[in-house]
Amino acid sequence: MKVMTDEIIALYMKDVDRTLLRENLKLTPTQRFEQLMEMQRFAEELQRAGREARKRREESHAAQ
Repeated sequence: MKVMTDEIIALYMKDVDRTLLRENLKLTPTQRFEQLMEMQRFAEELQRAGREARKRREESHAAQ
């Protein structure tokens, strides 16, 4: 079982960006949390912009 688990982990590890992990671990927990919150705000802004774009598109199609 351990050999199989190690093989599976090895498959996943080839796709892991270890430099990114190392850079994140250099940050304090507070800095990592702030980075996470900033990413969350960005995701929310993308969602808002997408809703707004769909609404404008629907309004322009309805006006035709």
